Amino acid sequence: MREGEQVLSLVGNIYDAALDPALWPRALEKTAEFVGGAAAGLFARDVARKTGNVCHAAGTDPSYGPPYFETYIHLDPLGTAYQVLDVGNVYSSSTLVPRPEFIESRFYQEWVRPQGWADKVFVTLEKSGTSRAHLSVFRRERDSLADEDARGRLQIVVPHLRRAVLVGKAMDQKSAEAAAFADTLDGISAGMFLVDAGGRMVHANASGRAMLDERCVLRAGGGKVAAIGDDADREFNHVLALAGGGDAAVGAKGISVPLKGRDGENYVAHMLPLTSGARRRAGTSYAAVAALFVRKAELDAPSTPEAIARLYKLTPTELRVLLAVVQVGGVPEVADELGIGEATVKTHLHRLFGKTDTKRQSDLVKLVAGFASPLVH
Repeated sequence: MREGEQVLSLVGNIYDAALDPALWPRALEKTAEFVGGAAAGLFARDVARKTGNVCHAAGTDPSYGPPYFETYIHLDPLGTAYQVLDVGNVYSSSTLVPRPEFIESRFYQEWVRPQGWADKVFVTLEKSGTSRAHLSVFRRERDSLADEDARGRLQIVVPHLRRAVLVGKAMDQKSAEAAAFADTLDGISAGMFLVDAGGRMVHANASGRAMLDERCVLRAGGGKVAAIGDDADREFNHVLALAGGGDAAVGAKGISVPLKGRDGENYVAHMLPLTSGARRRAGTSYAAVAALFVRKAELDAPSTPEAIARLYKLTPTELRVLLAVVQVGGVPEVADELGIGEATVKTHLHRLFGKTDTKRQSDLVKLVAGFASPLVH
């Protein structure tokens, strides 16, 4: 299969999974294959409680999931990276943590190595104040470390993965079988509309009808759903036409439109083609070619660790050591907590002192406490 056809097929698998969660393992298997990995998983992480769960996976050993979130999440050298890395950008563990440091860690010795993994390529798909959604593709020892090509391949499908996760969240992970589709639509909080090939609305859920009644961000005209404002409406119609063309028209582009409400609030519209793959079951009953999801944009303020990392240009490992100093104390305790050597902790402490213009660990504690104070913001 040529690469362009492979991308198109993968995008179709991803969008199918958006409406039917049972199809995620197949989409993840194809994603891993495209990126050059042996396994892949979708993970949810609660950064406040330092826990999480495996949402969907392919090619992984399920017995390793619970130990990670029970024990090894606290030892993962990339733990703080998940808090501060930008949404939508692809990274690999080997580019964020020095390989010798990674290999010496308890996390690698006890959790990574037994599974035969050498490296992973990952991306944050969604981020709120307390939670993160990530996708990771794992590479085996024999596949070597992830390179720029592997990261670039995942980057190609990131817009579609993000959209699928957002749509799946809006659907509350309910089945999209055609017979129950209308009931499912009425049960979600996002405004959702089904549109035909001419852009006419053939169904709207309760939230969507409320949006049209309020005329805050959308309006109904001539049987069509239109955006408030001429510029926004032109872009709105353009992406509707793309979605109506199915996965082939979508290609590797994202189909989303930022919208501004009359109240000044920001909204975003996501288009999901319904003319390809398993999604045809949902669209056929309504002669619909696309589903349109509209919801308020969630613009969360950066967390305290994220703000500190950005201000002082800290690496994920430096931030991890800084937070451990605040939480558990001295060098021996930090080394034990993070599963790394004391010499490694001291090296990062010296770098932290230089970047933050501090001299003692107590100064670092005061620095973090200052960021946590409401008077700073």
